[in-house]
Amino acid sequence: MIIWIASYPKSGNTWVRSFLTAYYFCDNGVFDINKLNRIEDYPNKQFFKEQVKDGEIHNHWDESQKAILKKKEIRFLKTHNSLIKAFGNDFTKPEYSLGVIYIIRDPRNVITSVKNHNDFNSYDEALKFMQNENAVLSDYKHLKNYAKTTIINSWRINYQSWLRNNSFRKMAIKYEDMVKNPDQIFRNLIIFTNAICKFNKDVDEKKLKNAIESTNFKNLQIIENKGQFSENVYSLKDKRKIKFFYLGPDNDWRKQLDKELINKMNKYYEGDLKKLGYEI
Repeated sequence: MIIWIASYPKSGNTWVRSFLTAYYFCDNGVFDINKLNRIEDYPNKQFFKEQVKDGEIHNHWDESQKAILKKKEIRFLKTHNSLIKAFGNDFTKPEYSLGVIYIIRDPRNVITSVKNHNDFNSYDEALKFMQNENAVLSDYKHLKNYAKTTIINSWRINYQSWLRNNSFRKMAIKYEDMVKNPDQIFRNLIIFTNAICKFNKDVDEKKLKNAIESTNFKNLQIIENKGQFSENVYSLKDKRKIKFFYLGPDNDWRKQLDKELINKMNKYYEGDLKKLGYEI
């Protein structure tokens, strides 16, 4: 069955994925970048028997996840897809899923990373993308099919689709809490994961410590700077490699954004920010 690591893009999903890889799949909890593929990105071509055509990704969700269920093994899968129904097809179902880990991040910090990652010319362009209720990501250029088509919708729809659904056991994590108190947040994450997997194990303190330290932002940046991180994207403008681990904990909207944009985002996201406990 599947444990979903879900989020809107640039919200800390890769950090959580790296930590879980270190704790569950690496010796003594020391992160090995070569084992990151133990937690795969879904949807993607390796999950589908047939070539996926444009606009038809929803037709392949059920069959591919049913195949995972038949293997009778626990699979962590990373996704940025919203928890939606498309043309009568559910993105996933409770019978395929052990639980959900959803990572949420202040949209005023997400926008800086979204602007960098997508190589947008302006924050206005990035905000328009985050507010696009029909936003879809695809990697047809490299895969030559539409297997990696992710329906992310808007930032708001994405987080609400997962957190408002009560059909799944889930743990919601705020990126900002991971930065402020990684020891407690990641300990809670292991307790949750062990519980839904029915692992009758206490938290391994040594592995926990090593996993937290070896996947902190600076260490992940070092791995990327050495050219060992393979999930970078390239600018469509000048073909340069765009930094994946960009600002991390230093990404503070109070310092990065001008007052006009802050006011615009505060007004648009006022209800979300209040509900999620973010400062306005």
